[in-house]
Amino acid sequence: MPEHYTLAPASPWVELVATEADWDAADPQLLRTIYAQLVWIRTFEQYVLDLAATGLIHGPAHSSIGQEGGAVGSVLALTSADSVNGSHRGHHQFLAKALHHVEPKGMDPLEAPSDQVRDVLVRTLAEICGLDRGWSHGRGGSMHLQWKEAGAMGTNAIVGGGVPQAAGFAWSHRQAGTDAVSVTYFGDGAVNIGSTLETMNLAGAWSLPVCFFIENNRYAVSTSVEEATAEPRLSARGLGFNLASWKVDGMDPLAVHLAMSEAVEHMRRGRGATVVEVDTYRFFHQNGGFAGSAFGYRDKEEERAWRERDPLTRTAAHLVRRGIMTADETAEAVARAKAVLDEIGDELVEPLPDGKPGQRRIRPAEWPDPDWVDVGVRGDLGELAGAPVVAPDGFAVPVQETKFIDAVAAVMGRRMETDPAIVVMGEDVHRLNGGTNGATRGLTERFPGRILGTPISENAFTGLAGGIALDGRYTPVVEFMYADFMWVAADQLFNQIGKARHMYGGESGVPLVLRSKVAMGTGYGSQHSMDPAGIFATNPGWRIVAPSTPYDYVGLMNTALRCEDPVVVLEHVDLYGSTGPGPVDDYDYCLPVGKAAIRREGSDVTVLTYLGMVSFVLGAVEEFGQVDAEVIDLRWLDRASIDWDTIEASITKTNQVLIAEQGAVGTSYGGWLADEIHRRFFDLLDAPVRRVTGAEASPSISKVLERAAIAQQDEVIAELAEIARY
Repeated sequence: MPEHYTLAPASPWVELVATEADWDAADPQLLRTIYAQLVWIRTFEQYVLDLAATGLIHGPAHSSIGQEGGAVGSVLALTSADSVNGSHRGHHQFLAKALHHVEPKGMDPLEAPSDQVRDVLVRTLAEICGLDRGWSHGRGGSMHLQWKEAGAMGTNAIVGGGVPQAAGFAWSHRQAGTDAVSVTYFGDGAVNIGSTLETMNLAGAWSLPVCFFIENNRYAVSTSVEEATAEPRLSARGLGFNLASWKVDGMDPLAVHLAMSEAVEHMRRGRGATVVEVDTYRFFHQNGGFAGSAFGYRDKEEERAWRERDPLTRTAAHLVRRGIMTADETAEAVARAKAVLDEIGDELVEPLPDGKPGQRRIRPAEWPDPDWVDVGVRGDLGELAGAPVVAPDGFAVPVQETKFIDAVAAVMGRRMETDPAIVVMGEDVHRLNGGTNGATRGLTERFPGRILGTPISENAFTGLAGGIALDGRYTPVVEFMYADFMWVAADQLFNQIGKARHMYGGESGVPLVLRSKVAMGTGYGSQHSMDPAGIFATNPGWRIVAPSTPYDYVGLMNTALRCEDPVVVLEHVDLYGSTGPGPVDDYDYCLPVGKAAIRREGSDVTVLTYLGMVSFVLGAVEEFGQVDAEVIDLRWLDRASIDWDTIEASITKTNQVLIAEQGAVGTSYGGWLADEIHRRFFDLLDAPVRRVTGAEASPSISKVLERAAIAQQDEVIAELAEIARY
């Protein structure tokens, strides 16, 4: 018979319960502050629901009424130096952090709000209404609230989407030598999301000072926690990753404060990540001002039982019992807050002209300017002022024959040597003599602690890098072993990193470089071979560079690392082993943004290409010999950085265009580029834009089928032959 041994978790898991004695021992000023924050947040949320009921909130109004105790109790254990982020239901967390930032010594529920408190309330309300006075000028709205000065790094509409970023904030705090911590708020639905669990693992492995704060309100929209998981005690998740974990009554703000104080102390002492689960309850449905029972998934008795434990009335009762406030004073605090919210609301809304009594509208002057719609998708590149930018043509520094992959490692080493803010992360980048291709060769030894080998968790470490970029003190360089892995991290790449600058108002940069390897032609098959240029080009926010020579790689990477927009640097395995002109010893020059390179002048057709396809195009033109093609290496591929001037000058000579790329037709980069060329230069064209692409299918493992699926020199020659016929 086998023997069985009971195993115990390596980390503590406790339930903390605040007793009446704890309430009696609590500092009266702390309790007055707790009550003041609860009153202001509750009153604010009710005002938002009132506006939503009259149609003045465009989009959802995810009320936090009932859940304020968890936010207030936890935030009061933090300082302004600590970072928080949250989920789509994040008004209470944002307000608690912002109010604590402007009133760090505490608040009194009977005092008139300071100008700073009023400003927080009006700007938050304006943001939720989509108005220019909001924190992000109305772009973020209810679900994307950010005030970085207060350490409120952004709420998030993607369930679990902000969790990896919080690990990035924590990494930055620790790397900067501070004892600041990071807190990420999310609900019972996000507990089962892959990005959350991946990040818990990463935070545990790296011992990051991040708290996973779970608001267990028992329902993800209408799906109960018992339906969603076999372990509804959600703090148990921490045990699997060796994270110290607390479970506490979220309707008791003092209990939350005590538990959070313990968790924060644990993190400040360098003991690693934590989990705090608060049992709480949203009094209303997922969105709007109706109870969940109105939709049939909760019953009124359950709702009544939770309302009897309202953190607002519970705190008021303890204040009265201890003689800190009278019942009349607690009621007066609520009445005063309501009056102030009415005053603030009147700054933003007004009676509807010629409307019925009580009808209101947003004051027209409060709306943002529609012409501002695209401003801030990317920055203005002002950060490149003073950079050693060289002319885009020729060679600005002495060059010699250089192996492409050696240039990759050399320029990264040079930048890490001169810029201590650069950190590199990815799978196996710290070992194998420079990762799987040698791109980080020698860097682990030269820069200890800055070449970070990650678990296999693209969503987590990409999001962590996004958090580092949002924090702004460091510049992360993320390596994807294969470009196809971007789909694993698609939320972080496209919903988070790519949209962040614009979504949060367009003012804060997101300095991040993603190195993404294109491996078609290597026999790695359908899931390791894609060219992602077309996908990145059709998603907002990203800049895209595609170097085809060692010289270009150095200059473009230097520019990318100075850029405060996220930049994907595409690399092709065909180029890694190739040689070409590269710098002899100057690795500091920058090639300008938005400048292509004419690799061959001609008069018959303009061929636009990039990356590994450049050499195939040049070879095809020489081999075919019957078409005098002008070959343009685009270098920059994103919509904002295309060199339209060079393209227009070439088309003016040739009057026809061929776009040549290797990748599949379905995710083609040339598809949108051809459309844009037709729109811009229709009068210059004598024929529709021609295209060379791969097949519809992804490359297969079979050498024969793989070759049939991608475009190379033969396919370009075939298209040149068609051009020659006319």
